[in-house]
Amino acid sequence: MEREAARTRNICILAHVDHGKTTLADHLIAGAGGGVLHPKQAGKLRYLDYRDDEQQRAITMKSASIALRFQGHSVNLIDSPGHIDFCSEVSTAVRLSDGALVLVDVCEGVHIQTHAVLRQAWMEQVKPCLVLNKMDRLITELKLTPLEAYTRMKGIISEVNSIMSGFRSEKYLSDVDSILAGAEEKANGREQEDGDSFDDYDDSESEKDVFSPQQGNVAFSSAVDGWAFRTYQFAELYRAKRGFSLASLRKSLWGDFYFLAKEEKIVGKKAAGKHKPMFVQFILEPLWQVYNACMEGKQGIEMLNKVVEKMKLTISVRELQNRDPKIVLQAVMSKWLPLHDNILSMVLEVLPDPATAQAYRTTTMYPRRLVASSTSQDVEAELEAVRRAVESCDDRPEAPCVTFVSKMFAVPVEMMPRGEDLFKTDWNAGDIDASHRECFLAFARVFSGVISVGQHVFVLSALYDPTEAQQEKKNLQVARVEALYSMMGRGLEPCDKATAGNVVAIRGLGQYILKSATLSSTQNCWPFAGLNFQAAPIVRVAVESSDPANMAALSRGLRLLNRADPFVEVSLSSTGEHVISAAGEVHLELCIKDLKERFACVELEVSPPLVAFRETIDENATEVKTDYVEVTTPNGRCTIRVHVARMPSSLTQLLDESAELLKNLVSGKKKPQTAIEGKADPVEAMKARLLAAASGDSEKKKGDGSFEKELKRIWALGPRGVGPNILLVPDYDRPGRPKGGTSIDGSTSTAEIRGSPYVSELLGFAVAHKQSTDPESSGLLSAEADGLEGNIVAGFQLATGAGPLCEEPLWGLVFTVEAFISEASTAESAESQNQPGTSTSYGVFSGQVITAVKEACRAAVLHRCPRLVEAMYLCEVSTTSQYLGQMYGVLAKRRARVLKEEMREGTDMFTVHAFMPVAESFGFADELRRKTSGAASPQLMLSHWEALAEDPFFVPKTEEELEEFGDGSSVPQNTARKLIDAVRRRKGLHVEEKVVRHATKQRTLARKV
Repeated sequence: MEREAARTRNICILAHVDHGKTTLADHLIAGAGGGVLHPKQAGKLRYLDYRDDEQQRAITMKSASIALRFQGHSVNLIDSPGHIDFCSEVSTAVRLSDGALVLVDVCEGVHIQTHAVLRQAWMEQVKPCLVLNKMDRLITELKLTPLEAYTRMKGIISEVNSIMSGFRSEKYLSDVDSILAGAEEKANGREQEDGDSFDDYDDSESEKDVFSPQQGNVAFSSAVDGWAFRTYQFAELYRAKRGFSLASLRKSLWGDFYFLAKEEKIVGKKAAGKHKPMFVQFILEPLWQVYNACMEGKQGIEMLNKVVEKMKLTISVRELQNRDPKIVLQAVMSKWLPLHDNILSMVLEVLPDPATAQAYRTTTMYPRRLVASSTSQDVEAELEAVRRAVESCDDRPEAPCVTFVSKMFAVPVEMMPRGEDLFKTDWNAGDIDASHRECFLAFARVFSGVISVGQHVFVLSALYDPTEAQQEKKNLQVARVEALYSMMGRGLEPCDKATAGNVVAIRGLGQYILKSATLSSTQNCWPFAGLNFQAAPIVRVAVESSDPANMAALSRGLRLLNRADPFVEVSLSSTGEHVISAAGEVHLELCIKDLKERFACVELEVSPPLVAFRETIDENATEVKTDYVEVTTPNGRCTIRVHVARMPSSLTQLLDESAELLKNLVSGKKKPQTAIEGKADPVEAMKARLLAAASGDSEKKKGDGSFEKELKRIWALGPRGVGPNILLVPDYDRPGRPKGGTSIDGSTSTAEIRGSPYVSELLGFAVAHKQSTDPESSGLLSAEADGLEGNIVAGFQLATGAGPLCEEPLWGLVFTVEAFISEASTAESAESQNQPGTSTSYGVFSGQVITAVKEACRAAVLHRCPRLVEAMYLCEVSTTSQYLGQMYGVLAKRRARVLKEEMREGTDMFTVHAFMPVAESFGFADELRRKTSGAASPQLMLSHWEALAEDPFFVPKTEEELEEFGDGSSVPQNTARKLIDAVRRRKGLHVEEKVVRHATKQRTLARKV
């Protein structure tokens, strides 16, 4: 394992599902895996799909790694899943890689998951290479001519480049926002770092395509037939034959360049239309000729013999005379254009080594933190030394050891290396399950120093802060490295140590790490940034043991499942149920199977899927009698007035996406700087984004931008302090509102619970200052009012956590709460004299305030035409024109809204994009395959939340409605009401339904009338 970083490459394979990742990996393993896979088994064995269900379903579910040797270099190859349900495995693979092979099926083109993996690579600053796979299908299935195939491939490369250009545009805009924020800081008297100006921004990179065969980072392949090439290879071939320079051939063998045979020269676009492009003439046409010769059987044997002779290929006569043309074709093409040779040559030439990659990736995965001024200089110096070691990939033994664990994974004990005493008694508590069937290993990469067996390391969680005092340090544990393994796909090879730049499996960390963590040889080390996931665990089910006696085994199995899967979430509901949350239906099936057969080993009862909903109000509601709802506490001392309004949709989405940053901000934790060093503080960037979201939505509605004023009055966010709902401080300058000293009904001796714009102050919208008490109220009453501010916020949090429709969280609402308290009556004063926390006959007063605020907020939502909000999938379905009608029938049955329909050029395949509710998605794939005889395959990705337009409390009012529905007694339940009742029934809440519908028509079966 001890190799130089310069001779190491860490790469992963990314693609849409069924685009040929594992087949390509098989050929790379067969060619450079040291004999672990025979070349004739490549593409059939699916070596890295070591699970039985992966082999049965023919899709990759878990990312797997293998170490290859090629031309004196070590290549750590990670194969990742293509199904959106396993996007977490893609995130773990990308974090440990420096380069990526992005595969695209030339027949199917760019799909939804191709966008996702390109974005993942962009966010992690992983350098990609493009591989256009399944070239053989253009010849054998689609029957395209070489010129038509060239046009298709040119379009695919252009589309992928446009996607990358979009990512760069986003980066440019974020850079501009940061520069503007920095300029604003400078105007306010704060210092701005050098280089933050528009003149220093270099846009030369944005003008150049990311992928181009002329740059050598695009390969063309057929993984099933075992061949691949780059234009560089043919440039070497034709240089000696035609006498052109290598540089000119590398440039002209792609694009609008044409060869004039008579003049023996290469020309540009002026020859378009008269001649074929050189890529077609010199590369594609010979390929087409070889394929046609192989398919012709004996008639084409002469052509094949010429190719074998000219290219000096060593192919046995037995293979050339085989009756199966496919075997002959694979034998010729794999010798002429060997896949592993050309792909791995591209990897070594184009993709960076760990030392080069970590120099620029560190800003993303190991960002700088803001260090408090009270931190000692020794700690700061060591933190900087560790950072420099990570940036330079320092592999010296004396360098600080820094390792990142991207996930924990379970390995059956039978797959552990032979020779280890697997049943010894000194296993760590979390390394193996109780029955000694599963061993837990850490999937990790060494970023600095050397990690060795027996070494003690510090395990740092994502919340660890090295600048805290020694006695206050949390999220820090000490572990011993029991064993190190080099991962070889299905097997593990023990090793003594691993240097910086290598990917390894570590045993001994099972009881210390749940999902991911940072390992360090020093306490003065910042943890790595968290992983970026493309989706959220939206599908939930409740599980319980069929036999109550096995509940302890189920609890242990759930803990093991939670550790073994990087994306699954295991929780205990308020009703005492064990709930499993997964990314999708396929991921959920995998989790249930693993829990039943590997981790718990008990029979399970699985509930129907528990779909998450949200509640909001209709933003276009006009039938509202009053603007507010008023509630009084039982003892009459506190009157609550609540107004609720709908938040701009862009602002709602921004608050939901920025939950982690807001959580750190509200809780007072230190915040990391942005990935682009030297730019504005993330709080300033968040402030700019909030202003843009508020002002942008106001412009769409042609308003006066009034919501920007509300950003200065944010008291709290909810639910749980970071949700997409806002509590505002009352507008004290509003004309006509009650003042301190007089209650809402005009009586005297009252004080207002004023609150303070706490969140606005943290975000910089309002200047922090001590809130002045009500000057017109008495001192004791005003002090009591100040003490109840937290109760107002607590009531708001309870209300936003459970809405009035079906106790689901509220979504995108803005609450304004005005609260006034009056002096206690004589009886109450005598009852609680000198005992402020004593309960009166109505209960503790602070509890009454919390309950009143919660009920007032819920009543305000009901008062403003409530609506149900459901999660939506972006659905992509591909099928032939023959089954288009059946596909639309299935989509319509599940309330899907079709966005667009595209026909793939040169085929009869259609790709349809639609939005589908998550609640309607269960069983969708099976039904679609059944209706279309397996010709349609869907991909579902969580897209957004969308409010149902239907009123769950619809009652006929207009003349047309009364004519259609009568008095309303016979109105059938609409979709929104059905969903609400289903959730309420599951939660054990009251449901209004008729048990007996037509009592006069009830008859027993025995009576004949």
